[in-house]
Amino acid sequence: MKRTLVKHALAAESPAESIAVEGWVRTRRDSKAFSFLEVNDGTCLASIQVVADAGIPGYEQIGKMGTGASVAVEGRLVESPGKQKWEIQATALRLLGESPESYPLQKKGHSPEFLRSIAHLRPRTNLYGAIFRTRSRMAAAVHRFFLERDFVWVHTPIITASDCEGAGEMFHVTTLDPLAENKSYERDFFGKHANLTVSGQLEAETFACALSNVYTFGPTFRAENSNTSRHAAEFWMIEPEMAFCDLQGDMEVAEAFIKHLVRTMLEDTSGDFDLFCKFVDKGLRERLQHVADKPFVRCSYTEAIEIMQKSGRKFEYEPRWGMDMQSEHERFLTEQHFKCPVIVYNYPKEIKPFYMRLNDDGKTVTAMDVLVPGIGEIIGGSQREERLDVLEANIERMGMDKAAYSWYNDLRRFGTVPHAGFGLGFERLIMFVTGVQNIRDVLPFPRTPRNCEF
Repeated sequence: MKRTLVKHALAAESPAESIAVEGWVRTRRDSKAFSFLEVNDGTCLASIQVVADAGIPGYEQIGKMGTGASVAVEGRLVESPGKQKWEIQATALRLLGESPESYPLQKKGHSPEFLRSIAHLRPRTNLYGAIFRTRSRMAAAVHRFFLERDFVWVHTPIITASDCEGAGEMFHVTTLDPLAENKSYERDFFGKHANLTVSGQLEAETFACALSNVYTFGPTFRAENSNTSRHAAEFWMIEPEMAFCDLQGDMEVAEAFIKHLVRTMLEDTSGDFDLFCKFVDKGLRERLQHVADKPFVRCSYTEAIEIMQKSGRKFEYEPRWGMDMQSEHERFLTEQHFKCPVIVYNYPKEIKPFYMRLNDDGKTVTAMDVLVPGIGEIIGGSQREERLDVLEANIERMGMDKAAYSWYNDLRRFGTVPHAGFGLGFERLIMFVTGVQNIRDVLPFPRTPRNCEF
């Protein structure tokens, strides 16, 4: 008999004389002549109730069908007298995999810290199942947004010899003995110093300068020794890059992108979003609806600093021109002053990477950050520097290896065009649309300092 997914069984429009489901037992209750099993296969938040009468084939193993055990059920889909519309009147049971009493996910509350220690099992819980189904739906929404706008998905390299951000916080890739003396990278696998990428942006620019509109969506890595709730050593980035595009166009695409993703979440009818609104963040639906409905404010960096300085608000880090804005500044602007998403643009050149286009004032670059209530910065981007002489001066000013970026400079040497792009941390997006506060809880297997389990 063909397997029916639990989500499809629960959505059935009429009873069925023959149905088969497979999944894991959430709970079991026994009486003298029958048992109730709650079976969930992970395809949706809800479980389906199975009523198994004593004496049906397989019932002799009912005692082994405890929480966590996997089972196969055959029976009839009938109307349920309980809260849900349908239940299965079993005609046969089969134990697929026993789960002893030591199974750690019993029917009680578990802390996020404990569940991170059993990351291989936590997707079986209601919350984490919902988180990772949402992650999948958001990934599909990302691709849908760009493909509907004729963007080309480009797979940029994970191993690279360049440092996009110029920060140096990169994982080295080597086959050399780390304890050996007098190591020479000329003898290494690639014959040069290689790293795990922090961004696919530079490589994406090469394709934008050939295919017009492209985007990347893949893993990136940063060797930043930070144990905050917002940082991880391995995370996923979405990075569109658009030729013949300036800062204004970049901001327009970024706003449309965020609204598309938020509306996708608001339209979810699976029950996962309702769980987040009920148990994770009771203000989530209202906040996301606000983001979907309200135009994003445009505010220059200089204006933003002046607003905070004149606000009378006491900040932990007092705002001053030339500093990089902190989370408290971003949330003040979005949650208290403007009360809506804000795009801050034209940042001081000293606090931004070498590839951002220098403005005519000589002090600022065409950078922009999209700030949203509840989280702060969710997108960072810029118009890229398309003028060869200015780009080379930036590389020299920052003490970077000019030879390592010769290929990047070639884009300005051969048919240069204005182009722009941005980056969105996928995990930060998932935190935003679910209300989950710790990045470790939206990554299947989080990689953080001193933690590389599973």
